[in-house]
Amino acid sequence: MVWTLALLVAFLSCNGRTDKIIGALQSPHTVLTHALAALCLTSNWLIYVWATFNDRILEGALGYYINPFLYILLGSIFLGEKHSRMQMVAIAVAAAGVALQFPAVKGIPWAALGLAISFAGYGMIRKKSPLGSFDGLTLEMGIMFPFALIYLCLINPHDSAFGSNSNATWLLVATAAATATPLLFFAHGAKSISLSLLGILQFIGPTGQLLIGWLVYNEPMPLLRLLSFTLIWVAVIIYIITIKHHALKK
Repeated sequence: MVWTLALLVAFLSCNGRTDKIIGALQSPHTVLTHALAALCLTSNWLIYVWATFNDRILEGALGYYINPFLYILLGSIFLGEKHSRMQMVAIAVAAAGVALQFPAVKGIPWAALGLAISFAGYGMIRKKSPLGSFDGLTLEMGIMFPFALIYLCLINPHDSAFGSNSNATWLLVATAAATATPLLFFAHGAKSISLSLLGILQFIGPTGQLLIGWLVYNEPMPLLRLLSFTLIWVAVIIYIITIKHHALKK
């Protein structure tokens, strides 16, 4: 949060856009909207880190597989987004693929549900926000900055914020770009396309995570999980083809 805020403020300052942030701070509604967005985003990060450090990576990936269906549901309920018959087939096929992931998670997947709900909430709030991707994310990081700073002061502030050596310092600085870049693209996409399409595209993230676990870290890839991947990506292809076909008809 600290380094991301520093990167965003530097960018906005160089482009003379800090006046938008100042104007947003004068609107209680805008501040409250992005405070809720910041809360959703921070909750999502904390749950994911907790799951990673407590050997629940698979459950974390499951959460991001559930997430797209929440986008589709929110789009239908609050934004009146409609789906063709083939798109409903694609959603059903994807749901079947995700369901095959559940046997690997023992008990109620609380971390997965928390990840899905928090990020779906973030996407919904960003779609309704009047601010652009850069301005909105800067405001969110600014809102959470005091809490992040307090946390750093309570633990070892030097090692946590700046690293214990030069390599660690540059890696921590790099987290700003690694954090901001996907969130900026996500916020722009949330305002530019339907929540349903945004949801379908969200299958890319967890699939990438699991493929890295399989190909890079040599985690097992049982037949059931491979079948799950196949169903999910068949669904994504069907959904995108129906969108392209609908656009050509227009």
